Amino acid sequence: MPPATTDSTRERIIDAAEECFGRFGVAKTTVEDIAAAAGLSRATVYRSITGGRDELILAVVLRDLGRFLDALSERLRHEKSVPDAIVEGTMDAVAFVRGQPTVAQFLVPEAAGHMQAVVAAAAEHVLNLCCDYVRPYFDLAQRERRLRPDIEVEGTVEFLFRIITSLIVMDRDRPGESTRHFLRTYVVPVIVGA
Repeated sequence: MPPATTDSTRERIIDAAEECFGRFGVAKTTVEDIAAAAGLSRATVYRSITGGRDELILAVVLRDLGRFLDALSERLRHEKSVPDAIVEGTMDAVAFVRGQPTVAQFLVPEAAGHMQAVVAAAAEHVLNLCCDYVRPYFDLAQRERRLRPDIEVEGTVEFLFRIITSLIVMDRDRPGESTRHFLRTYVVPVIVGA
């Protein structure tokens, strides 16, 4: 029986996948490319990542998302104003995705099939992960009556997730202040109330 692979081997493979996705694009990256970049055999990659390329795509997205959510939850701990947290958190999320070549690769048309097959299948997992990170902030804001009393945290996070996605996919090339004004005018009242 072959030896089990270690967490460090798995991380090495995910690092290599992220590098290859950024260099070749998601659709054109093969497991062979990833194995070569990691300096490992294909067999070792398949032993470590039993779901193959699809699992690697999701692993890269989730790892990058986790890093962003760590920074976002830290920001929310220090943010006193719910409207500012909504606006600036949304702006940060959009900037994060646009600034991360690997994550941005998933939004190009050639990767659409891979996104739908991999990430859409795990959408509940991604949404639950986002909820876990921001739930404490929104729960506290709701207890302090700084949110509409009739909204749920999960619904709020899903709504913001959809807004962020639309701002990324449908880039209107607005200046930052114009986007902030849009968010304050149309998004914040939905969550905070009039």
